[in-house]
Amino acid sequence: MKKILFTLVIALVSANLLAQSFQVSLQSNLQSGIAYLTYHTGSNLNVEDSAAISRTGQAIFKGNKSLPPGIYAIVFPGKRLSADFLIGKEKHQNITIKADTNNLINMQVSGSSEDILFRQYQQFVGNQGKLLNQERQAFLSAANKSDSNLHEKKYIAYNAELNNYRTGIITEKPNSMMAILLNAMKEPPYPSKAPVNRQDSIDNYQFYKSHYWDGITFMDDCVVRTPFFKTKLENYYREIMPQSPDSIIKDIDYKLLLARNAPEVYRYMLNWLTDEYISPKYMGQDAVFVHLFNKYHSKGLSSWLNEKQMEAITRRAYMLMANLVGEKAANLELVDISGKINPLYDVNADFTVVSFWDPNCGHCKEEMPRIDSLYQANWKNKNVKIYAVMTEADTMAWKKYIADHNIGYWTHVYQTTAMMTEEKKGQQPSYKQLYDITQTPTLYLLDKDKRIIAKKLTPLQLNEMLETKWKTHKQ
Repeated sequence: MKKILFTLVIALVSANLLAQSFQVSLQSNLQSGIAYLTYHTGSNLNVEDSAAISRTGQAIFKGNKSLPPGIYAIVFPGKRLSADFLIGKEKHQNITIKADTNNLINMQVSGSSEDILFRQYQQFVGNQGKLLNQERQAFLSAANKSDSNLHEKKYIAYNAELNNYRTGIITEKPNSMMAILLNAMKEPPYPSKAPVNRQDSIDNYQFYKSHYWDGITFMDDCVVRTPFFKTKLENYYREIMPQSPDSIIKDIDYKLLLARNAPEVYRYMLNWLTDEYISPKYMGQDAVFVHLFNKYHSKGLSSWLNEKQMEAITRRAYMLMANLVGEKAANLELVDISGKINPLYDVNADFTVVSFWDPNCGHCKEEMPRIDSLYQANWKNKNVKIYAVMTEADTMAWKKYIADHNIGYWTHVYQTTAMMTEEKKGQQPSYKQLYDITQTPTLYLLDKDKRIIAKKLTPLQLNEMLETKWKTHKQ
């Protein structure tokens, strides 16, 4: 009995290992070199395995796991030539490829049912492409209007055949890799309603946005191993989505929730979103990155990241948490020129410009006079005040610059060495961390309640922001 049980266990283990393994055998016209089995992720080709080509032209790629469905490619020696093929959800992945590098369009693939449809599609598109090109050229060289109309009609008919062929695959084989690819390539339906007023334009936008992901699921890892998903993702968050942090955060949470049962999609999206918003293009969107850190990274939901990556993400998140647009700025209790503590929150103003600068910084020397010119011309009579923080402990240069440029009426402060030492002892965050000071000058704009309106602007941008605020207040 024990012997029979042992035999059954061995058989089950062997069957499981077989089910979770892959082998891709390449037979080519080459006789040497290293070939690579790669897969598409976004715009990149990632190496799954490599193998030396024998004198008989054979190379074998294999592993003790199943390959996720997607678009794969054989990259031939020299890395100049590659040929795509599809791998589906077959339990036993034993694929054979016959390829001639002089005629890759006729590469033969067996062992992948998904690739059969892919080859048929390629052949149809290749033939249809030739017909479309012929009609395009004939149209351009047409001698009269009758010929132009004829070739235009033929072109439209051939193009309709191509679109119908694609639609047929999506309709008849909706769960196939080809359907996933074609849906990823397809442009969303554009609203046909001609906008007459603002509401019509809003309706058209909402229609386009709501249909943007038609046919694409976030619950199937196949979509990641295509070259199209990244492009759609980039366009959606950069061009289609409203750029307010709250809107982006709500949308991200919903899509990541959908992707929780598709680990490749979840991982790819969280990585891409983190990279996108760790250094955002628009002010205020760093709130998206902080949200990603708080809800996902800090909760251990990105376990694939190594220690160094997590350390970088954590450090950046803590540098941003205290200075998000719309939040109250951290109070600063620093020493002024007279040696007294002069807190930021004691500044009584409708708007406060907080300037972090260094009297020995060349760029600061150029920007401080510009700020003062704007102050004198535009801010002084509108209850705007400047709270200037010296970032480096060179009090002699600091006092000299203030005197030489007649800006003593600003509130000038700095942190003493003793204050810095006490801060470190108490393990308190420094003002450089609280305000994310990585370069000088750095400018913040605060409202009367010391909430952050804007940050890291140039003096002119800051002035434009104030002008907008005043104009809005008048209206």
